[in-house]
Amino acid sequence: MSSAAKTVRLSRYWYGASFAEFLAENDDSVLGQLTKNCDFAVIPAQRDAWLTQIDVLRRQLKGLRGSVFFEFSIPRMGRRVDAILVVGPVVFALEFKVGERKFDRGAIEQVWDYALDLKNFHEGSHDAPIVPILVVTEAKESPPLRVEADSDNVFRPLLTNASDLREAINAVLDSTKGPALDALAWARAPYRPTPTIVEAARALYAQHSVEAIARFDAGAQNLHITSGRIEELVNEARAKRQKFICFVTGVPGAGKTLVGLNLATRRRDIDQPTHAVFLSGNGPLVAVLREALTRDEYTRRRLQGEQTRKGKIAESVKAFIQNVHHFRDDGLSTHEPPCEHVVIFDEAQRAWNMKQTASFMLRKKKRPGFAQSEPEFLISYMDRHKDWAVIVCLVGGGQEINTGEAGIGAWLNAVNQSFPHWRMFISPKLTDTEYAAGKALDIVRRRRLTDFDDCLHLAVSMRSFRAENVSAFVKALLDCERERAQQAFAQLYNRYPIALTRDLAVAKKWIRDRARGSERYGLVASSKAMRLKPHAIDIRVAVDPVHYFLNERNDTRSSYYLEDAATEFQVQGLELDWVCVTWDADFRFGGSGWNYHDFRGDRWCNIGNPDRRVYLRNAYRVLLTRARQGMVVFIPPGDPNDPTRPPAFYDSTFNYLRELGIPEIK
Repeated sequence: MSSAAKTVRLSRYWYGASFAEFLAENDDSVLGQLTKNCDFAVIPAQRDAWLTQIDVLRRQLKGLRGSVFFEFSIPRMGRRVDAILVVGPVVFALEFKVGERKFDRGAIEQVWDYALDLKNFHEGSHDAPIVPILVVTEAKESPPLRVEADSDNVFRPLLTNASDLREAINAVLDSTKGPALDALAWARAPYRPTPTIVEAARALYAQHSVEAIARFDAGAQNLHITSGRIEELVNEARAKRQKFICFVTGVPGAGKTLVGLNLATRRRDIDQPTHAVFLSGNGPLVAVLREALTRDEYTRRRLQGEQTRKGKIAESVKAFIQNVHHFRDDGLSTHEPPCEHVVIFDEAQRAWNMKQTASFMLRKKKRPGFAQSEPEFLISYMDRHKDWAVIVCLVGGGQEINTGEAGIGAWLNAVNQSFPHWRMFISPKLTDTEYAAGKALDIVRRRRLTDFDDCLHLAVSMRSFRAENVSAFVKALLDCERERAQQAFAQLYNRYPIALTRDLAVAKKWIRDRARGSERYGLVASSKAMRLKPHAIDIRVAVDPVHYFLNERNDTRSSYYLEDAATEFQVQGLELDWVCVTWDADFRFGGSGWNYHDFRGDRWCNIGNPDRRVYLRNAYRVLLTRARQGMVVFIPPGDPNDPTRPPAFYDSTFNYLRELGIPEIK
């Protein structure tokens, strides 16, 4: 197979052969191919690890028919599987720990993650049994074999030392039936990942392309089309020396942030004329992405033998992802234009209106009489460039959750009233009600320099790779459209489980039982959920999103511990695999619509302000769309002896969700 394998892109694996060809080759030949195809300088420790793996497999594969692939790429994770074995109908994913004696939990999760990633995103693996095996070469004994597969045919990890690997392989083959896989066809099969935003940022920063980490469904409006269109507009603006502003829309989880990160990473060289910066007013998102990239880059450089400081890496990461308010403050301190000609504003709808901006400028900057909204000032800052500039606004619908957030209408008004020379490119979906563009859209539609472009809308959610219509279900649920919500739920439930319970312990067990490998799970709650304290959920306790989203399961501050609930402010723009939504009496179903409440003193008070009602409704929209694989909704039973938590405050919401088809678990 070696000659045929050369037709497969070398980036998919660094060495591939049938067992017969592999056993016939000498060590130097195999090692030479691995060294030639790898994308980093091979240090002695890596060379010795490969030689050990080659030796183990030579001894363990004799007499078997199949194929081996060394260093098989898992782009979404930015890693490579040490070895893939395709034997009969089975795919084995092997992770070697050369020289190690213990079966480390992190290593077990690592090889399990490889298997899950192949099953979910590699087309050739969808229907095949996938078996993760951790090979700890110096372990004295292998734990007892437990050959156990989950419903999707991903096996629980098998743990073995070097001498017992064949026994583990045989045990699986003896219990598995089916037609043999075509190994080369399997290796060539498309890989269509849906990375989390943290995974995507890591991969892009490590110089992977958006094509390598994103899926491409035939006929769907997707990242590839939108990213390509934005690139074209940047090049056009520079060539024509014009100023463009682009509005990219998309359903929750469709990858708007990924489009922005892709543009910023491709143009992050500060010495280039098209240098771009990614800006976000979402403090938790900026903090999590910066820390994730810093940790990842530090680990990668250390593994390559480079001596470096984490602080130095962090400085370069900060230049790539910035807080929009720091960018704004730079504009206040000078009359010069920014060094960047291209800026990407994530969650642009959350920029402040003029009232909120003026209040901030007076209180924090001692600037009375400030008469611009945040969008107008930010555009004016970019307008200082004499030649060309591009602003990319990433717009989420129904995402405004803070007082003073202007919505996208403020950007449209600013361009229309103050910057008539800027050419505007708008997604036609900006007309949908959840984007709240309002009258401003009618006005800009009549502008000479306004273009509606279908390429600027991302139609398919990638957050839930198991069911793309989760956002449609949540929208119907919040809009009280029962029939539509029931239909959407029926379509998604088989691939995206949702459960309902009155018992928090049952809810925690539900998500723990479903999470595999390093799949992340956690509690979320509304920032107004003040009466969950009897259930040991106190949203007043500050949650550090860096610890919550990035730290390991043995850290009490991580989401895994299921002790701290993150609010909409801490999770917006981020995601978990499995979520427990804890639902309080602040947002109650009233029979035909929602009732909105704020807890003050010793009682719940009705929220009458229309804007604050929208913020609360959107808070639950954010919470209900954080899970990639499934969620459980916990609605407390209430307490008839507690006037702040009578059962009536919770029962109507519980009954409404159950009527939509969500099954109750006890």
